[in-house]
This record gives sequence, C-alpha cells and structure tokens, in this order.
Amino acid sequence: MRSERELDGVTLLGSGGTQYVTTYSPEILEKFPNKHPDNDYMVTLSCPEFTSLCPKTGQPDFAKIVINYIPDGFLVESKSLKLYLFSFRNHGDFHEDCVNVIKDDLVRLLEPKYLEVEGIFTPRGGIAIYPFAVYAKRGGGYESSARERLFSAVDRRR
Repeated sequence: MRSERELDGVTLLGSGGTQYVTTYSPEILEKFPNKHPDNDYMVTLSCPEFTSLCPKTGQPDFAKIVINYIPDGFLVESKSLKLYLFSFRNHGDFHEDCVNVIKDDLVRLLEPKYLEVEGIFTPRGGIAIYPFAVYAKRGGGYESSARERLFSAVDRRR
C-alpha cells in the first residue's frame, strides 16, 4: 500500500482540472517512487496519437511513440507523460530529434536501469521514418542489451 507522502510529487493526477500545454514542456513530467527497485521488470507505454510539426514546413507529423523501460528508483506518472507528449503538438523538430529528446527527458527524470523510445511516424512524402533511441545505465548490466536492441531496430520495420 502506498503512503500519502510517496505521492507528494504527483500533482496532475486527480487535480480536477487539466491544462493542455501546446509548447514543449519537459517540466510537466512527474515521477513517483518504485516500490520494487530490486526487481527488474519492463514497463511499456504506448502513445498512438503523438503529433509534432516539421521544423521547416510547419506541417503536422503523426506517430505512435512506444516507450519501454526498466525502472530503478522511480516510475513516470502516466498523466504527466500524456501531457508532456501532448506538449510537442506545436513543437517543430525532426522525427529523430523528437525521439531523442523524449529519451533524454525521461532518463533525466527517472534515471532508469534501461529505457528505449521508438517513433513510428506516419509516412509523409512517400517515406516512413522510424527513429529508435536507447539508454542503459552504466554498470547496470544492460549495456549489451541496449546495443543489441539498437541494431535490431533496423530490421523491425522492413
């Protein structure tokens, strides 16, 4: 059972009013303590309605973002993640940049044992782009898995 104090940093969930920020806002992300830091387990988060803007043309880009991570001390609060991903709606960045920014922001927030972010972008101009970024904590035992996953990503979308 969770104590009330464990959720001190969780302010968006159950707040009664949601404000949707439409400019990139990593400060929206919230975390809470992982009650099982000694267990290695995978958390998968899927956002099938991600949108951002092409930095050159301003045209919208649509994607499914899939995040897999092995938590250490913290878990990401899902409503804050939803609002964070929504904050890319008017953000102009290339697909590859969006995926790497998401990875970096989550690594900074959570300091996970392992984390990967995949962007499955809808084709535009006849080309589909599927960026994949991975992180493994040094000395955490997942460095070789991260490298294998990085290179296996090349074959997943053929």
